[in-house]
Amino acid sequence: MSEGMTAGFSVLAVAVDHRFEPGDDLTAILGSALESAQWPDGSCGVRDGDILVVTSKIVAKAEGRTVQAESRDEVIDDHTERLVATKQTPRGITKIVQTKDGLVLAAAGVDASNTPSGTVVLLPEDSDASAARLRTELSSLLGCNVAVIVTDTMGRPWRLGVTDVAIGAAGLRVMDDYTGRVDEYGNTLEMTIVAIGDEIAAATDLATGKLNAAPLAIVRGLDAYLDDSGQRARDVVRPLDEDLFPLGTAEAMRLGAQGAVSQRRTIRRFTDEVVEPAAVERAIEAAILAPAPHHSEPFRFVVLRGDDPDQHRRRIELLDRMREAWIADLAGIDGKDPEEIDRRIARGDLLRSAPVVIVPIVDLDAGSHTYVDERRNAAERDLFMVAGGAAVQNLMIQLAAEDLGSAWISSTMFTPQIVRDFFDLGPRAMPLGAVAVGHPGQPAKDRPPRRAADYLIDPSP
Repeated sequence: MSEGMTAGFSVLAVAVDHRFEPGDDLTAILGSALESAQWPDGSCGVRDGDILVVTSKIVAKAEGRTVQAESRDEVIDDHTERLVATKQTPRGITKIVQTKDGLVLAAAGVDASNTPSGTVVLLPEDSDASAARLRTELSSLLGCNVAVIVTDTMGRPWRLGVTDVAIGAAGLRVMDDYTGRVDEYGNTLEMTIVAIGDEIAAATDLATGKLNAAPLAIVRGLDAYLDDSGQRARDVVRPLDEDLFPLGTAEAMRLGAQGAVSQRRTIRRFTDEVVEPAAVERAIEAAILAPAPHHSEPFRFVVLRGDDPDQHRRRIELLDRMREAWIADLAGIDGKDPEEIDRRIARGDLLRSAPVVIVPIVDLDAGSHTYVDERRNAAERDLFMVAGGAAVQNLMIQLAAEDLGSAWISSTMFTPQIVRDFFDLGPRAMPLGAVAVGHPGQPAKDRPPRRAADYLIDPSP
């Protein structure tokens, strides 16, 4: 027989005719039931190497974990360390939470079944400690070396139905690590750890059932898994920093939405890694969700990719024309010296080297109103420009969500006619700068914290 195999095992469900209450001598009650438990072969009781499996409900009741509760939800919240997921069901909202001892399960294990109306039963305070105490006392009482598992019922991610799992254990190897062992083909196993405690709990539940008044069972034939190394059921709980799915969908989306704006940073150096066109398309689709006046959709975008020779040539041609106009303005209007001009012009060099450049545009012909006076026409233009700013922000936030860096550079706004003529946009197209896009080639800079109070205007007279 190969390592880790067993010829088979037996499970004997043990009925206990007792309504458990706080202060019960759990060891005496269970010991009496175990001594008289009758096996199919006519033998009775417990022997060395048996594993005793006890439901957490009777342990919790005996330990005084039944509490008055006007609201079960309030009790759940009180025993929640972290909200993992919520789900709206026809019966109300189901909460999947992490308890203070690390278990992740529905309703923090707070149970309103098989308990008087107006009360709920909590999980044991420390199920591993409860298992250790029962093991010590029952082994002494019965004169046998036994292991103890305390179980509870849980659902599982991506699987329908519930199963029993070990939430407390003593004297048992709760996990069997196969890492490094060799299979029959000579392959070395990697990352194979069997949850022995949970498998025993689930198998036992098939024998005890949910409605059979059998909160106790004896498992025989698995004595190879008895172990005094001190493993606990708590050791099975995956550390949070190793959990690939620490939140439910709704909670992950909410957390992502809350941090979306703060995660966007201006990135001015990019790697040569190709930017996937689909990621750019998703960013543009997010951009056009920005609010706009009169239920219009005035947003337009020009995408110039560096890995497309024709688009790259067009980009450089546009930037060259804009550069000439900038120099003319700085020298002819502002009277700047050549050194200052070079310094200012260099700010736009990122647009030449970025893997992708997006030119966002607001088209006033796509929904703006025209008035007889310039004051209202100017206000109308401003409305659309504000909407364009919201679209640019959406664009950059979605790029950040795609793990892409971006930098908004206002250059095209200083040369709008050049941009209009270059792309044949029409006289009422308003360029909104340019957004350089690529995979970040530098870490994002820390942003100092902001306080809303520092930006509020006092409305009082």
